[in-house]
Amino acid sequence: MNIPPKKIESVGAREGYDLWSQSYDSTPNPVVAMDSRHTLRLLEAARGELILDAGCGTGRNLKKLIEGGSVGVGIDFSHQMLRVAQGQISDSAIALANLQADLPFRDELFDAVLCALIGEHLDDLGFVFKQFFRVLKKGGRLVFSVYHPRMSAAGIEANFEREGIEYRLGAVHYSVEEHIELMRQARFKEIEVNEFSGDEKLIASIPSAKKYLGNSILLIVKARKT
Repeated sequence: MNIPPKKIESVGAREGYDLWSQSYDSTPNPVVAMDSRHTLRLLEAARGELILDAGCGTGRNLKKLIEGGSVGVGIDFSHQMLRVAQGQISDSAIALANLQADLPFRDELFDAVLCALIGEHLDDLGFVFKQFFRVLKKGGRLVFSVYHPRMSAAGIEANFEREGIEYRLGAVHYSVEEHIELMRQARFKEIEVNEFSGDEKLIASIPSAKKYLGNSILLIVKARKT
């Protein structure tokens, strides 16, 4: 019996996340799983802090920040992802915004900025880092996570299946060194690089992630505005 080849369609990031929104949180995703384990831990959010979740998506991190006592503000460029987020966090400030345009906030407003798993969709990452620097208070911190550059260098990109079609969202490749240099150019200091590989805990939760065992899967860069 001949099995027809899977239909593959490349879409822009905004359209892709709109299509993915309803199933995003239920899709087994090794990178998201690793991000959920490590990113908020490195952010070290404190009660009462005003934190910008830049690219909040379905609100998976924003919800945890609010439950932990922080004051969270979420922005994203996907209407449908924000609709899911609003359904989960009705009492939070959530708004439509494009990270590659001037952020709609005054200078030195936030105690911290979290930007999780968005970097491969940003054509001008240096501009984005400069905007984060602008809206952070002095002493504020940035935690920026992205699927590891070794994955994008190998041609791996965000993808999901819906109604028999595999959608691929593309990826802009930045090396680890480029992330660091662009943060330096944006005037961030105390830049800390964290790299995580697939491990047994990941495989226990997502058996299909076995191929990532021992391989770099997540990069988190933490920096401070001094």
